[in-house]
Amino acid sequence: MLRRPNRTGRPDARLRPVPDAPVHPAIQRVLDAAARKGVALEVTVFDESTHTAAEAAAALGAELGQIVKSLVFVIPNPDGLEPLLCLVAGHNRVDVARLAAVTGAADIRRATAREARELTGFSIGGIPPIGHDRAIRVIMDPDLGRYPVVWAAAGLSTTVFPVPPGTLRILSNATVVPIAEERTAADREAEATATREAPAAAREASGA
Repeated sequence: MLRRPNRTGRPDARLRPVPDAPVHPAIQRVLDAAARKGVALEVTVFDESTHTAAEAAAALGAELGQIVKSLVFVIPNPDGLEPLLCLVAGHNRVDVARLAAVTGAADIRRATAREARELTGFSIGGIPPIGHDRAIRVIMDPDLGRYPVVWAAAGLSTTVFPVPPGTLRILSNATVVPIAEERTAADREAEATATREAPAAAREASGA
């Protein structure tokens, strides 16, 4: 369903949800995948893309950590490339060495934009946690579980949907395991600053 879900934060005025938007096939694939597991999603469609997790957080009035980054990695094998999808909290970065240890694949690497598109059926920026062209192994960052609701892409770079982390894990059949780099004090301070400044940026954009 395309609608504007309830939010606790104030969205960025530059990214107003588009009313009565037609359902794009990419979005429909995500809705259908959730429906097959008995979950009805509420998808928000914006009139501009949110290119970064920080932009998405500001647009939604959410914390950076509530934004789910869907990052595609690949493991080379004799039959081609095996895709692996990492669902990562917006304030975290994947530790590739840690991911290699978790998967047992020393040669794992980030997928190129073309590989990600071919392996998932979606383009980077809009890759959802579900609805892919093929079965994909999914690993989920446990830091997402710190929040009652997180926001994931819904098939296009202009779409997101809210979901409880537990439901996200079930929908994506994800394995929850630490894969993020250790965060420094500077990282935490930068996140706190971004969180404090996001409401002001939204008010400035709206002229309030």
